[in-house]
Amino acid sequence: MPRIDPFHAILANNLLQNVVNFTVWFALVFWAYLETQSVFVTGMIGGIHLLFTGGFAIWFGSLVDHHRKKPIMLGSSAASLALYAAALAVYVATPDEAMAQSASWPLWGFIVLVMLGVIAGNIRMIALSTLVTLLIPPERRDKANGLVGMVGGLGFLVTSAISGFLVAWDGIRGPLVLAIGFSALAIAHLPLVRFDDPVPEATSQDGRREIDLRGTIRVVAAVPGLFALILFATFNNLLGGVFMALMDGYGLSLMSVEDWGLLWAITSCAFIASGLVIARVGLGSKPLRTLLLVNLITWTAASLFTVQASIPLLAVGCAVWMFFGPFAEAAEQTTLQRVVPYERQGRVFGFAQSVEQAASPLTAFLIGPVTQFIAIPYMTTGAGAALIGGWFGTGPARGMALVFCITGLLGVVLTLFAFASRSYRLLSQAYETAPEETPRA
Repeated sequence: MPRIDPFHAILANNLLQNVVNFTVWFALVFWAYLETQSVFVTGMIGGIHLLFTGGFAIWFGSLVDHHRKKPIMLGSSAASLALYAAALAVYVATPDEAMAQSASWPLWGFIVLVMLGVIAGNIRMIALSTLVTLLIPPERRDKANGLVGMVGGLGFLVTSAISGFLVAWDGIRGPLVLAIGFSALAIAHLPLVRFDDPVPEATSQDGRREIDLRGTIRVVAAVPGLFALILFATFNNLLGGVFMALMDGYGLSLMSVEDWGLLWAITSCAFIASGLVIARVGLGSKPLRTLLLVNLITWTAASLFTVQASIPLLAVGCAVWMFFGPFAEAAEQTTLQRVVPYERQGRVFGFAQSVEQAASPLTAFLIGPVTQFIAIPYMTTGAGAALIGGWFGTGPARGMALVFCITGLLGVVLTLFAFASRSYRLLSQAYETAPEETPRA
């Protein structure tokens, strides 16, 4: 019987945990919107997710750098399991009417517990990025990053298909019960995967294992243009927070929760196709150029897919977003793996994630109220309805659509500015001249 390569076995294990976390994430947003009928609530959920992602990322990165990768991934799954169990206990103990009120403290306590369980899975994602460096030769890392993106796409495919049906069948309780069971399965499987997992060396002068944010910033600053790459991703995610806050509300305004879940499942096939393309042909010799090109395509599509209230147009927009997203993610990962020393990669990945997500909570927190109280009235009975409503359409869904169009246009302008920047040229040069080193296992 052929032996499964350790990297592929780890990918399979991560796929299982990704399916768990994505299922809970999708199910929570679907369920919360259907219970409260409020985009304010879904916007706040998106903001909590991004706030926790950014707030914990630096600490998560230091945990990855200072511990063996397998135990830290096991700890990530164990934390998710415990938090899902606590959330389920809160749900069972809370009356249904309290869960349907957007101002209910039990509702928000439940949401926070679920979000913490989902966010605990980010430790695994940071660890997986460093394992690409540890287990894969430099010339194949872009293709390995494509496989990592494909795993994310498979997670979206499976969870998008089942989350809507799970919520329709058993609300949020069923997804939580399944999440607890499959998290336990991921924990049981990972110890069976064997690979060289060296004990990390402490990096502080007195031998203590610390976050060492100052040293991480020095590493990032030493690479010309790297701060600019992180800043670009920060603004990109700032605009992306709009989609996290409003996409489900917009989709559910056009179709049932089951159909919306199926649409996500179908369009997620583009995510998988993207990962396969990257794994096959790579990103080319200039991954940064690839990153900016796919961003230009994505934001152009984002400015157009809600021009009319059309399910096919929405599906095409989602498919474009899904197909090109892994190219951008893999390009950034490949660049960091090339220009950052391995022993610092966990903290640099965590620092980049933290900074990139720093502005997104502001967007997600603000966009729900702005859409609910400004954009929707503007396109329902306000000046927008009178000005462009004849061809654009009127009503609450068109208010959300207007926000998407404006956001996409801002993304196009941002990407064109990045293409013309000096930082882009400097970081491209740094990538081309960086030595191809393989860390010792």
